[in-house]
Amino acid sequence: MQIFRGFHHPKLAKACALTIGNFDGVHRGHQAMLALLKNEARHRGVPSCVMTFEPHPRDFFAEQHQQPDLAPARIATLRDKLNELAACGVDQCVVLPFDQAFASQQPQAFIEEVLVKGLGVKYVLVGDDFRFGAKRAGDYAMLDAAGTIHGFDVARMNSYEVSSPHTRHLVSSLPPEGAGPALGRSGGRSNLRVSSSAVREAMGRGAMQEVAQLLGRPYAISGHVVHGRKLGRELNCRTLNLRFSHWKPAASGIFVVQVHGLTDQPLAGVANLGIRPSLDPSDVNGGRVLLETHCLDWPASLGAEGGYGKIIRVELLHKLHDELKYDGLDALMQGIHKDCDDARAWLAARI
Repeated sequence: MQIFRGFHHPKLAKACALTIGNFDGVHRGHQAMLALLKNEARHRGVPSCVMTFEPHPRDFFAEQHQQPDLAPARIATLRDKLNELAACGVDQCVVLPFDQAFASQQPQAFIEEVLVKGLGVKYVLVGDDFRFGAKRAGDYAMLDAAGTIHGFDVARMNSYEVSSPHTRHLVSSLPPEGAGPALGRSGGRSNLRVSSSAVREAMGRGAMQEVAQLLGRPYAISGHVVHGRKLGRELNCRTLNLRFSHWKPAASGIFVVQVHGLTDQPLAGVANLGIRPSLDPSDVNGGRVLLETHCLDWPASLGAEGGYGKIIRVELLHKLHDELKYDGLDALMQGIHKDCDDARAWLAARI
């Protein structure tokens, strides 16, 4: 997948089939939308393209109004979002900076300057709640009318649903022939709408199996292993540290995990996602959200420094508990040992 910051690039395709959104988490609803997008792009002989934003629009408005509670908890870093879009087979992704200039752009200007002149859209697919332009004044009807004028097709996709967060039975499907572009019928059942909000809510409860159902895969965080305070060496509990590049992760706490990327087989471990309340300000990552992972059995072949600089992916399988503040290193060590024992027991019960 080709990635572009903005749309003024000579290597950007002159025409495309496009979908627009934040795509936080790239959940199963997003995946269904991307599958349809790829199919429509193939029929038209143009590449599939995703337009997304960084920062999240609600992050921008939260900062602008100095109301941090307006910012949504972040499911995925930009790195992980782009990796998942690529895994879905998207041809190109345009990442637009959401700033004051973009936020104040009138809907008609967005259509003409960005969609038509900038991207040469032949097909635009949006969600059922899609709004765009200054004060969210643009809607599907405006976009559809513009398509008639400028010669591009417009379609929208209805909510994608699963029958239960605890099952793997899909009830969302394409509509009957002739039903138009709206997708995602529920079949008359009581279903759960798959959305980034639903994923965030489940992550906030620590319901990681439910999260995996909504995402269609275990929730994971990836990145380069960075140096920390080296406290794990003092405690004989070495950790792999990944920075989560957003101040408000959707999940936090202590998790049973699997680590991919260090050896041919995934390594079981325990991870702390958060701000590490038991550490002092001398922590080199102080103030940053960090995923600290301790592998239950560290492979001798990697050596003491074998993790640093590597890109790893850590799957969060089960939440053990929230972050705790321990009174001293002895209490911290006891807590870590208990977490490791609980993780081994959880894993053993599922083998």
